[in-house]
Amino acid sequence: MRYMQKLLWLGLFSCFGCALAGETGVTDGAITLGMTAPLSGPNGAYGAEMKEVIGTYFQQVNNAGGINGRKLDLVALDDGYETERAVANTRALIGEKKVFALLASYGSSPTTAAMNEAFGPAGVPLIGTISGADSLRQPVRENPNNRYMFNVRASYANETEAIIGQLASLGLTNIAVFYQNDGFGKSGLDGVTLALKKHKLTPSAVGTVERNSTDVAKAVQTIAKAHPQAVVMVTLYKPTAEFVRQMRKASQNPQFMTLSPVGADLLVKELGEEARGIGISQVMPYPWNDTTPLVRDYQKLIGKQGKISYYGIEAYAMAKLTVDALRKTGKDLTREKLVATLEGLSNHDIGGYRLGYTANDRLGSRYVDLTVIGNGGRVLR
Repeated sequence: MRYMQKLLWLGLFSCFGCALAGETGVTDGAITLGMTAPLSGPNGAYGAEMKEVIGTYFQQVNNAGGINGRKLDLVALDDGYETERAVANTRALIGEKKVFALLASYGSSPTTAAMNEAFGPAGVPLIGTISGADSLRQPVRENPNNRYMFNVRASYANETEAIIGQLASLGLTNIAVFYQNDGFGKSGLDGVTLALKKHKLTPSAVGTVERNSTDVAKAVQTIAKAHPQAVVMVTLYKPTAEFVRQMRKASQNPQFMTLSPVGADLLVKELGEEARGIGISQVMPYPWNDTTPLVRDYQKLIGKQGKISYYGIEAYAMAKLTVDALRKTGKDLTREKLVATLEGLSNHDIGGYRLGYTANDRLGSRYVDLTVIGNGGRVLR
């Protein structure tokens, strides 16, 4: 009898201990969040800037008392913009670093693979990624792993539709595409092709470049033969800059257009005055104009000596949504409760920039703005 009583008490104590343990990544004093992004290599500047802005904002939140008394702890791993490393990092963040949730991933192929192979099956939400790929925007009923992906930016389809609409309004019909040979580039190519079809057009030429490469010679040769009036470039800043240089050396001067992931400031730094006239679609509010609260708060966060950029404000938007959702979820944090909170944000205002989700929809935003690089490398609307 005493032996049975002892077992019963041990069982009750064990269950009580489990209740005290709470959700993974959450303690009485801290919430651990993880991110994987390129922090080194050809595209390391992208992830490094995102990490810096998010870390600065989390410190601001912590200095003000944290989230319901808990401090935010960010664990960031470098994936070099490589898919396998991004998946391995995501698994490590979940399994070894014991993060509660994820934010601010980078890249279409890396994030899609991580969603389907790591954070989706594990039931760990990811808030925001630098990708507009359709693979991350499938309805939840079509891919259950998408339930844990909360996008904070418009899709590449939204961006390319705006670009092609602008070019078509100018009467341009000979439009070529230069794209990166991965999920990002292919999703952008599909978007351009679909947008052109609406105007009864097709790409006049198509050229490609491998990820993390600047070997664009073949693409230049192929596209130059078409003498395009415009080229839509679905590439990052280094191959974009090299393509523009080589096209101009080949006496080709079309209207160059590119998508938001290029990073306007990095493209200007790489190309200098040669960047003038390049059009860029943007998925965040103009960060040099403080007419919206989101921009004002972002500028105040980084200070007068800080670097203002579209990547910076996008990282801030991801972090702001994460903090808002954590606060709204309450003291008793679980991953499922955080997912439910985010699904309930049908028209959430983070400062003049609105985001919305439902139980089946993870689109987040459709906001697109068109800009152009002007004299002195200034980004103009």
